[in-house]
Amino acid sequence: MTQLRIKELLGRANLILDKGFHFLPGFVMVKSSEMEAILDRIDASIPEDIKEAESILRRREEIQIEAQQRAERIIMDARNEAEKILSESELLNQVQREAERIKEQVLSECQELRDQTVEEAKQIKIQAEDEAHRTKEGAQNYAEQILNNIEADLSQLHTIVKNGQLYLEKLRTTDNGYVPQQPQYQEHEEYPANYPM
Repeated sequence: MTQLRIKELLGRANLILDKGFHFLPGFVMVKSSEMEAILDRIDASIPEDIKEAESILRRREEIQIEAQQRAERIIMDARNEAEKILSESELLNQVQREAERIKEQVLSECQELRDQTVEEAKQIKIQAEDEAHRTKEGAQNYAEQILNNIEADLSQLHTIVKNGQLYLEKLRTTDNGYVPQQPQYQEHEEYPANYPM
């Protein structure tokens, strides 16, 4: 259930990207508050896997207690029935020995069931923790990629704005009859292909 919820939240994050403002090929501008809300909900969903594992462990312990109580009831019923039917004879002794043997066998089986249940619960908890870790790491990587893309977009917009300012300054000085020296542009700053010159 948690994995499906996280997938649903990731789907919503993709929807936000699809509805974002596409101003350059491969670049999208989105509202940071919406993206942060989705990432917070993903992070809040992760611990549910651990809670589910703990719930399974508690249920396993309840099953162990129920099995122990059932075994004790079986043994008590067997003793009561033997005392009711048999007298102090060899037959009674045989029944008592058989009851003890059954008791030991049942207790041994209960112990084996308990050990097996505990081991299975540990494995389930380990798997749930691994899955939660992988899911959280994937969500963090996804968020980091989005933030890096936004940073690159902002850097490119800054370069475009700077070039536009320099171009307008050049036009102003040219209109006043003064021809300034060529502005020193940084090598990585260029006008867009469709920018008016």
